[in-house]
Amino acid sequence: MKRLLNFLLLPGLILLAPAATPAWANDAVYTGFFSNEAIKGHDAVAYFTEGEPVEGSDQFRMEYKGAIWKFASRENLDRFQAEPEAYAPQYGGYCAYAMAEGETASTEPDLWTIHEGKLYLNYSRRINTRWRENMLEYIKQANRHWAELEPQLDAD
Repeated sequence: MKRLLNFLLLPGLILLAPAATPAWANDAVYTGFFSNEAIKGHDAVAYFTEGEPVEGSDQFRMEYKGAIWKFASRENLDRFQAEPEAYAPQYGGYCAYAMAEGETASTEPDLWTIHEGKLYLNYSRRINTRWRENMLEYIKQANRHWAELEPQLDAD
């Protein structure tokens, strides 16, 4: 019976295997599986100007690096358009800690850090706490891994 069950289930598992790799793991900007919005629709500029995550508006949006970026105001949209690299999260918005480990992982807009004028996002509260404990070393590691990964993502 077990052999018959394996025979019947194996083709289905093989068909599902590609779906197990998140679609966003191949994108230059993390957008999640069911969306094309960077930072889950939050305003990247607001982290710097408001000191907190702020939801963006459909009224103020643009495309950058294949993702939709939303902003809370025309002023923030204009700032981002003028200098996107100054406001976009590091590592394409993937989890900074995961990048330090050579991996990609999703992020939550409310788990963030600004260090030396750069925005870093993390996956979970536990990871965000770990990130803050040794951030300088993690940034070095993540920068190394991102330098290897980014050209591959930009080419897709």
